[in-house]
Amino acid sequence: MGDDSDWMKLPVDQKCEHKVWKARLNGYEEALKLFQRIDDKSPEWAKYQGIIKKFVTDSNSVAQLKGLEAVLAYVENAHVASRTVGEVLSGVVCKVFNQPKARAKELASDICLMYIEIEKADIVQEELIKGLENKNPKVVVACVETIRRTLCEFGSKTVTLKPIVKVLPKLFESREKAVRDEAKLLAVEVYRWIRDSLRPSLQNINSVQLKELEEEWVKVPSSAPRQSRFLRSQQDLRAKFEEQQAVAGSDGDCEDVADSAPQVDPYELQDPVEILSKLPKDFYVKIEAKKWQERKEALESLATLAKHPKLDNGDYGDLVRALKRVIGKDTNVILVSLAAKCLAGLAFGLRKNFGTYAGNVVPTILDKFKEKKPAVVQSLQEAIDAVFLTTTLQNLSEDMLAVMDNKNPSIKQQASLFLTRCIHLSTPSTLPKSLLKPLCAALLKQVNDPAPEVRDAAIKALGTAMKVAGEKAVNPFLADLDKLKVDKIKEIASNVELAGGKKGGGAEKGKPVPKAQSEAPAKPAGPPKNAPVYKDVGVAKKGKPGAEGGAGAKSKKPAVTKEIVETELSVEVCDELAAAVLPASCVEMLDSSNWKERLASMEEFYQVAEQMDISAMPCQALLRMLAKKPGWKETNFQVMQLKLQVVAVVAQRGRFSKTSASVVLDALVEKMGDVKCGGKAKDALTAIGEACSLSWIAEQVVSLAFAQKNPKNQAEALNWLANAMKEFGFTGINVKAFINHVKTALGATNPAIRAAAISLLGVMYLYMGASLRMFFEDEKAALLAQIDAEFEKMQGQTPPAPTRGSIKRTGGQEEGEESKEEGGAGDIMDLLPRTDISDKITEDMVSKVGDKNWTIRKEGLNEVAAVLSEAKFIKPSVGNLPITLKGRLSDSNKILVQQTLSIMQQMATAMGPALKQHVKTLGIPVITVLGDIKTTVRAAAMATLNSWVEQTGMKEWLEGEELSEELKRENPFLRQEVLGWLAVHLPTMRSVPSDLMLCVPPLFGCLEDRNVDVRKRAQDVLPIFMMHLGFDKMNKATGKLKPASKDQVVAMLDKARDVMPAKSAGPAKAAPTKPVSSVHPAKALAALSRTQAPIEEYAVADPKKAKPGALPAKGKAAAGKKPLGKGKEEEDKSGPIFTMVPNGKDLRVKDEKSLKTLKWNFGSPRDEYVEQLKVQMAPCVAKWLQEELFHHDFQHHIKAINSMIECLEEEHEATVACLDLVLKWYTLRFFDTNTSVLMKALEYLKLLFLSLSKHNYHLSEQEANSFIPYLVLKVGESKDVVRKDVRAIMGMLCKVYPASRMFPFLMEGTKSKNSKQRAECLEELGCLIGFYGMSVCQPTAAKSLKEIAVHIGDRDTSVRNTALNTVVTVYNVCGEQVYKLIGHLSEKDMSMLEERIKRSAKTPASTAPTHKQGEEKALPTHPNASLQQKPSNRAQPPIKLSQIRLNALVQSQQAEPSHVCPVGEFHLDLDLLEQLESDQTSVVLPDLVKHKLGDLLDPVIIPEPKLRPVPTHFDELHACPSSTINLVISQVASGDINTSMQALAQIDEVLRQESIAEVMVGHTDQFLIATSLQLRLAHSTHMADTRLPREDIFKLYSCAIGNMLTLFGVARLAREASMGVLKDLVQGLVTVLLDPRIEESQEGQQLIRSVNMLLRRLFEASDQTNILSALLVLLQDSLLSSADNPKFSELIMKCLWRMIKFLPETISSLTLDKILLDVHNFMKLFPKDRLRQLKTDMPHRTLQTLLHTLCRLAGPTILDHLSLIENKSESELEAHLKRVVKSAKTDRETAHTVPKSKDAEVLGEIFKKISSKENSEEGVSKLWEFKQRHPDVDLASHLKKLPQTFQTFVEHSLNKLCTERGDKARTPYLTTGTHNREGVGLDPTPGRDELRPSVYQERLKILRQLHGLENNKPQQREGEDERTGLLSKPPVAPSMDVLQSKMSQILYNRQSQDQRPARPADSSSTGNLADLMKRLQKIKGNQQ
Repeated sequence: MGDDSDWMKLPVDQKCEHKVWKARLNGYEEALKLFQRIDDKSPEWAKYQGIIKKFVTDSNSVAQLKGLEAVLAYVENAHVASRTVGEVLSGVVCKVFNQPKARAKELASDICLMYIEIEKADIVQEELIKGLENKNPKVVVACVETIRRTLCEFGSKTVTLKPIVKVLPKLFESREKAVRDEAKLLAVEVYRWIRDSLRPSLQNINSVQLKELEEEWVKVPSSAPRQSRFLRSQQDLRAKFEEQQAVAGSDGDCEDVADSAPQVDPYELQDPVEILSKLPKDFYVKIEAKKWQERKEALESLATLAKHPKLDNGDYGDLVRALKRVIGKDTNVILVSLAAKCLAGLAFGLRKNFGTYAGNVVPTILDKFKEKKPAVVQSLQEAIDAVFLTTTLQNLSEDMLAVMDNKNPSIKQQASLFLTRCIHLSTPSTLPKSLLKPLCAALLKQVNDPAPEVRDAAIKALGTAMKVAGEKAVNPFLADLDKLKVDKIKEIASNVELAGGKKGGGAEKGKPVPKAQSEAPAKPAGPPKNAPVYKDVGVAKKGKPGAEGGAGAKSKKPAVTKEIVETELSVEVCDELAAAVLPASCVEMLDSSNWKERLASMEEFYQVAEQMDISAMPCQALLRMLAKKPGWKETNFQVMQLKLQVVAVVAQRGRFSKTSASVVLDALVEKMGDVKCGGKAKDALTAIGEACSLSWIAEQVVSLAFAQKNPKNQAEALNWLANAMKEFGFTGINVKAFINHVKTALGATNPAIRAAAISLLGVMYLYMGASLRMFFEDEKAALLAQIDAEFEKMQGQTPPAPTRGSIKRTGGQEEGEESKEEGGAGDIMDLLPRTDISDKITEDMVSKVGDKNWTIRKEGLNEVAAVLSEAKFIKPSVGNLPITLKGRLSDSNKILVQQTLSIMQQMATAMGPALKQHVKTLGIPVITVLGDIKTTVRAAAMATLNSWVEQTGMKEWLEGEELSEELKRENPFLRQEVLGWLAVHLPTMRSVPSDLMLCVPPLFGCLEDRNVDVRKRAQDVLPIFMMHLGFDKMNKATGKLKPASKDQVVAMLDKARDVMPAKSAGPAKAAPTKPVSSVHPAKALAALSRTQAPIEEYAVADPKKAKPGALPAKGKAAAGKKPLGKGKEEEDKSGPIFTMVPNGKDLRVKDEKSLKTLKWNFGSPRDEYVEQLKVQMAPCVAKWLQEELFHHDFQHHIKAINSMIECLEEEHEATVACLDLVLKWYTLRFFDTNTSVLMKALEYLKLLFLSLSKHNYHLSEQEANSFIPYLVLKVGESKDVVRKDVRAIMGMLCKVYPASRMFPFLMEGTKSKNSKQRAECLEELGCLIGFYGMSVCQPTAAKSLKEIAVHIGDRDTSVRNTALNTVVTVYNVCGEQVYKLIGHLSEKDMSMLEERIKRSAKTPASTAPTHKQGEEKALPTHPNASLQQKPSNRAQPPIKLSQIRLNALVQSQQAEPSHVCPVGEFHLDLDLLEQLESDQTSVVLPDLVKHKLGDLLDPVIIPEPKLRPVPTHFDELHACPSSTINLVISQVASGDINTSMQALAQIDEVLRQESIAEVMVGHTDQFLIATSLQLRLAHSTHMADTRLPREDIFKLYSCAIGNMLTLFGVARLAREASMGVLKDLVQGLVTVLLDPRIEESQEGQQLIRSVNMLLRRLFEASDQTNILSALLVLLQDSLLSSADNPKFSELIMKCLWRMIKFLPETISSLTLDKILLDVHNFMKLFPKDRLRQLKTDMPHRTLQTLLHTLCRLAGPTILDHLSLIENKSESELEAHLKRVVKSAKTDRETAHTVPKSKDAEVLGEIFKKISSKENSEEGVSKLWEFKQRHPDVDLASHLKKLPQTFQTFVEHSLNKLCTERGDKARTPYLTTGTHNREGVGLDPTPGRDELRPSVYQERLKILRQLHGLENNKPQQREGEDERTGLLSKPPVAPSMDVLQSKMSQILYNRQSQDQRPARPADSSSTGNLADLMKRLQKIKGNQQ
């Protein structure tokens, strides 16, 4: 009980996890009660979220059962239950389904169903299907049973059937009978939902099992199944279902609410199979083989693969073309039949994906129907039927119409039968009247064909069409058909059964129409307004159904549409008919010779005609009576006028036919030009037009007029026609019939005819729009200008409403939206004459377009464009042109892509609406081009897309899954353009295809795209999608999203629902009284866009992207948007141009290393590199800047560079973050041919590298490798100005990238074919060697020098000279060793080299100073002069080379980043000149003060503190400190000693004034680089120049070292020094220490001490990580270079030992990751084996000591600092550190056993011995030995307790003992614990003497005198005479004497601890005085 009481007090959640099962059982019971009680939003649920899985996996079966009940309650009630579905169900499947208890399984199944109810069906189904793979059959059975139950209750809408059907065959193969039985039940349940769709998937199971299934399937009830359980989101559906069940009872029909049995296509249940890769490798060879057996073998292999029911999508173009060739050209019918079967298999397997190829194979199959063998015909029928299922009848209509006129009856028969099958599968919506019209017209021709089989097939097709489209739609086309055939067609229609028992469109309603038509003639005559409608007769003849009037449309008896047909009557019959209706007197006087009688007769004739009954009027007879003599040659105008009036009355009132009209037309046309009768003649023609249709009469009138020679008649005919068009409208006008006559009229000599023709064109323009102009583009320019002027007048006008014809009679403002929709613009386009260009698209042309050579491809495209231009309007049959053009859309040459797009625009205009059939083949690939990286290409693609949509409409583009596949591409450009395009066009649609739903998932993906523009476009188009699809559908589609994504998307959907626009009524209703064709499409779209707010925003937001999407409209609307777009663009430019992407650069490097992206390595940039760079730059740069960077116009590049220059300093960090991309872009500019861009790019690069060096940035390897090789290419540029800038950039690169690593790039450049590049690279190599010594040569000096020496024998003179000069530079550095390094040379080359070395060593006698000064002045203007002139001495070439680079550096540093460059190549920058002049005045030598030399012997008195005038440069310093400091620092590296010392003095003055020392911040590296260069220059050049006094050189050394001592005394500046700079500085200082020329002199010893002091301060004050890394790299380089002095490596190792000594104090400030990376690189170059091969083991010991010390200090955590090492496993370092850490741990354990007091006891004994006189020496010796054994013991802490005198004695004794024992390389052990090797190192704290006031007074006094301060005191301080010599020079840094005495004083003070001794005696001053007088005289002589 005690145990029970323990757990019973626990909370419920802890009980559920208790180890006692009873506790868990109790916990589950309480949890069940809790779950049933608490609110669904309670926070209590979250407590159980992590432990709920344990409920179902409980090991105790009793507790588990209760746990399952609790879980069921949890899932039912908890709001967080959906988060637990995965873990809970995995436990259910594995731990519950295998339980023997039925209750447990039942609860587990209930849990699964409950998870489905809370919207987690997909995860539940996934876990259950995983469970089917469990080895335990019990688990499998339970999973199958649960799946069956879920399907039974929730239905196939919730449960996805495809994965279930997929696993069924495997379940039937199970060994366990229980599994097979359960699988059988599951199969029956699936069959209940999808019926026969399941059969194909189970055809391969055991035949016995299949038979059993068939028996069970028969028992399944035929009623549709319904779901019995609903999801939480379907509760409203559930309520409706229950309500209907209650109302309807058991017989109620709830199909509309809960019909859960959607039709499932078996095809969707299959997995696609990829067959292209499985084709035999020689398939295409065999299929074209000469032997038919080989061809058959290839086809059989394909037939086997094509049997798969579902094929994977791919490029089947080549395969289809091969089959097409076999079908069309193969003579073996067996192969033709086999190829047809293969084609059918591909079509069945690919479904809609095959639609792309349908248009290519259908004409071939139709043509092959000429074969008479039934087997072949049957195969072809199966193939063409399968192909039809992949496309639409609209797309194939042109091909079928083309073969209807074929002479072969078999082809016509099979074409009609195929059309019958196609129509049978169509619906009224897919068989519009616009499509029905040409098809019926073609079939009507075949109805009268001589061949009976052709007639029967045509009648069958017409009957099927009547059944599908309805009698009302088809009857107008049967007007001319005899009654027997019409009855037969109707009989067939009545027998046709449509798929699914559907009724034909309007078939029942159309039945009474024939009766109404037959009864119409019997109606009594009425007024003209009630007369039958005759206009539609003309239209009906052309196959277009009549448009009904407003009243007629609603009446039960529709208007009569049957055309009046009348046979031609003989003269006798006419006379009889006329005599029966006319009075006898009238007839007799018609031919009277008296005009008055004729006049009276005609008046009587007119009265009778007006009153005559319509049914009794013999129109033809009456008109023929008018022709009786004199007939139409009547001379009396009054009689003639009456005749013409009679014609008008007869035409208006009688049943007037075209036969009657033909009697009088000729006469009427002839009278049109008559002055008196012309008006009446026109009225008569108008009346005939109303009776017989304007289209017919217009064609007749124009033909007759131009058959006559009277120009007046021709002009009046055109004028009448223009007026008639306005009265009748344009409907039915046959443009083809008289367009040539209009052209003839335009070419007439009579101006009246031309004017009439132009007026007629103006009227036609109102109806046809701009397309009319295409017919007349070949006319002369003057005439075309007149036509354009007429069109301009008509712009903006709308066509007048028709007042005559059928519209007037029917009252009809409702000619009908229907007729407009079906006709409209399409009817106008149908009127245009079209040319079949298929024969002009030859195989040769197609092969040219697909050629590998781009020039030939361009030629082929030009030919295609020429064919289209010549044809103007074309038929849709264009052969293989679509497939060919599709290939060019993905051309690597973007110019050809744009040309292809232009051709496609031309093709759209030429082909018109028939373009629809090419949308899938050629239109969809245009969308792919929208993802191109180039803006111009995207703009062209968008223009093409819009031109196609204008002709085809949007429906074809939205059908199928092609558009959704394009949106799935993760290309930001493509997504932006497509979404914007949809936002423009979707609102104009009244309905959309259901396939638009496929675009919703990728649209949701766009809402979360990384690109902000994509997200914005997706949000804009979201309400438009919702307008068409509805909120519910789109909300349901979010179910497949991840939870986080779903929440965001649902929120966006809610917002979109609030702003969802109203559904468009469609553009057809915009102007109901105006034909669609009268409105130009671009204007219509512009008008629509003004009404759609989202679209307008899209168009304005980004004018650059709106422009490609705009239609070619010339309106004010487009122009009005430009200012808005411009404002937006300027607004966008206000932000930063670069964006910092976290870890962006590292990720790019990683991708490049893992080959995910292309490595930036190419000979010339290809498109894929440019595209990759554009994609990488997209998230890093501003959008507008990227468009400028990748614009095709170089002016935009210049703008982009200017913007980058302006923002360089402001956005330095962001620039560095994407520096690799910036440098890559500039490498692309190196390949530009435009010099302006190149110069601008070089200008930016100079400023960039100056900024990088200023901020101590160093290029990474990836940045350098992607930039420097291409910069080296530009070194060989032909233009001097370019080469000059490139050389300047080369000089700057050494500041941000190690020179040793630049060396290999330059060596590679020497291999170029460009001689200038070779010469420049060799010059740069010489420069580097002169600057940095032989250590810069990589990989080894010998190898590099051998390659350089090869160029001595080059054919080019400049290359030879530069190679010789470079070798001479090496000679100056390493002496005679150069001959060994360069290896073997030919005698000629060796003699040239020796001669050059000799000449370089010659020294001119007396002209040296002048010559040198002249050279320095000439250097900036002649950068190559040093290599072309004979050097004056051995060291001169490197001086000049370095001077060139330094001058370039000065120029670049003087220019501020924000400095505006002069405009024009030769423009003077006056501001810069003024600045240079002011700089020059600041260094003019001052006038020397004449002193009395005698006064110099007087005692020296310290002058009063008095400020001297501040130099000019300090004024500038406060005005612009950065540029001034840059200038002064650049002078530090000058080749002239005086200039350098003056600059150093100025820097020293700045550094010593705390108030202005801060201006040096950011310039530390720059100053140290300049100083290092000066040290190298002094070492390699000045010391070798015998003309220069040694004391001047030592003063230069002193100034430089003094400045650096001061600088490293300022902590902030000292820490700024970077690793690379410290490396070069230490290398230079150590080189000075090793120079034997310095050790020889007394000043040299002092200099060495100064260098040692500087090194000590440098090691202490600089960044510890940087200095330690620098020493490691220096050691590595020195060991690699065989040319280095061995002592150099030793000194570097001693420096490292000193740094190791101080690691305990500095370990906290170290970046261990960087240090260990350097050690790793060292060990990589020098493994253990290689280290042991060295002459000494010191490097190995040094490295071991460093690592041991680091491990000892950092402990085991040091292993965590290996993050920068890429491959740790390959590194020796990690293993070594592990060993050291392990051993250190053991040592520490041992050390802890030794008492700490032991050291103190030992030292106490030693100190006692030292204090006794007799044992003093022994004590010191023991102390020294103790220190050797225990170097870690700090003696200072023990000596502090002892007297100062004792401390001093111990220190001196240790120093003396150290010297006696031969350890000269080691300085004494100081009590402070410092360790100094050969003078290297410095006490961590300066000596106490240095802090005394006297020291600062001494320093102040020296500085005042050095800088020329006047001294008004008569006396001077004693002992200052030594420094008076400095007054003879311009202001320079402290002299060597001063520095020497100062150093001696400090060292002496440190040793003796006594007061500073007195200055030297006057006797020594006297000696110095003589020397001073000589110097003054020398300076005066030089100044004069």
